[in-house]
Amino acid sequence: MTDTTAGPPGAGIGAEPAPVSAPPAAKPVYTVGYKRLVLALLVTAYTFNFIDRTIIATIGQAIKLDLKISDTQLGLLGGLYFALLYTLLGIPIARFAERFSRVNIISGAIVIWSAFTALCGVASSFLMLGAFRFGVGVGEAGLSPPSHSLISDYFEPKRRASALSVYSFGIPLGTMLGAVIGGYLAQNFSWRIAFIIVGVPGVLVALAIRMLIKEPPRGHSEPEAAAGTAVAAEPPKPPATLGSELTEIFAVMKILFAKWPVVNMVLGVTLVSFAGYGAGQFIPPYFIRTFHLNYAQVGLITGLAGGFSSGLGTLLGGFMSDRLARLNPRWYALIPAIGLTIATPLYMAIYLAPTWQMATIIFLIPGVFAYTYLGPTFGVVQNMVDTRRRATATAILFFFLNLIALGGGPPFIGWVIDHFASFHFTHPDAQGFFQSVGGFLSAKRAVFQTACPGGIAPKGSTDLALGAACKGSLVLATRHGILIAYMFGLWGAFHYFLASIGLKEALAKARADRGEGD
Repeated sequence: MTDTTAGPPGAGIGAEPAPVSAPPAAKPVYTVGYKRLVLALLVTAYTFNFIDRTIIATIGQAIKLDLKISDTQLGLLGGLYFALLYTLLGIPIARFAERFSRVNIISGAIVIWSAFTALCGVASSFLMLGAFRFGVGVGEAGLSPPSHSLISDYFEPKRRASALSVYSFGIPLGTMLGAVIGGYLAQNFSWRIAFIIVGVPGVLVALAIRMLIKEPPRGHSEPEAAAGTAVAAEPPKPPATLGSELTEIFAVMKILFAKWPVVNMVLGVTLVSFAGYGAGQFIPPYFIRTFHLNYAQVGLITGLAGGFSSGLGTLLGGFMSDRLARLNPRWYALIPAIGLTIATPLYMAIYLAPTWQMATIIFLIPGVFAYTYLGPTFGVVQNMVDTRRRATATAILFFFLNLIALGGGPPFIGWVIDHFASFHFTHPDAQGFFQSVGGFLSAKRAVFQTACPGGIAPKGSTDLALGAACKGSLVLATRHGILIAYMFGLWGAFHYFLASIGLKEALAKARADRGEGD
């Protein structure tokens, strides 16, 4: 056995001994069970993230009637008022996550957004509710960027899309629970109670994450670290100066927006999310307005039927793409492209169905195909960047995605519905979709809002014809607005097809630039 403490060759007795180098740090061993615990806790956090974020869609009709607001204002509450600070703060929080404890950042963020969600229940006006929605966005900005980075350090590249699809399962699960719980509470208590009850449990999740999740070394699961018995040295932290921070941010932006496959995946996920957030804000109101169902019924339909299919699709997308990508990495883009192309006409069929029963049956299908985009997209982004840029990559992706999709989707579709409503109110014989599209821009939103505050006849009105006109116009408008939203999803599928061109070479070059093996 070689004596590792001996001097250099030729050193005699009495020679100055060579300095003893410190042994390499032992590689932390995280068992499969522990990794699953970490992922389960992060999925739980993301689930509450989406419960608190999207519950406003389920109880939005109750808010609209109580506060007498328009669909544009409802869209602002579900979209821009949440998304603005959520997107703006995401990047600076991510830069902190590249330097400091990601676990601490996540747990603190959960406490903040949970508190503001509960406060939404005491809002007495549209402006106050809007202010609290800004606060929810501030807290939720601190979850996904550090979570994506943590998951990438716990799971190696070939399993990363699968792990991130499991994390992304929090989206359909949270949306489903928010719909079911929110609908039940709004129906049996009030929309205010719904906000308070769903906001409080987040504090317990924050405590569990703080106590149970360990901060892994950066790059722990990269190939060169996983192959040996010691941890490869963590990449050094860049100097904490404004110039270095901007350099890091621009380096990530160059990868996301200057590489053909990646920018097309970014455009794809943004357009698909624009469709999802825009339509999703008005799906529960559509079922209430069209089929006269109550909040609890609508929560069960949209939550269970929609949540089942989208949850299955989220998991399938990650696991299928990781498996097929072993043959060719182009499948990371092709699976979402194919899935979204199949799903779009199925989504549209829901809102052309003559009964709520038929619409519910159809609702069980499209999410299986549509939601395959989440895991592959996030996996490619994480695999394209260095270990100390992963939280930043997610934050920049979410900045672009959510400012446009979440910030713009719901208010845009609300604006479209308001215009359609005014058009149908003044043109009751124009029932067709294309006929409506041709004339709705000329309609003045104020006409409908004045005649039908909150979408119904004024309180105390005895004019039955006016009441019927208000309801009928709003039903057609909501249907047509949702159909327009899903057209953006088909546009997104086209960008995923484009992303498959050159994706294999881009991922190989990214690995080579980092000096990684397969």
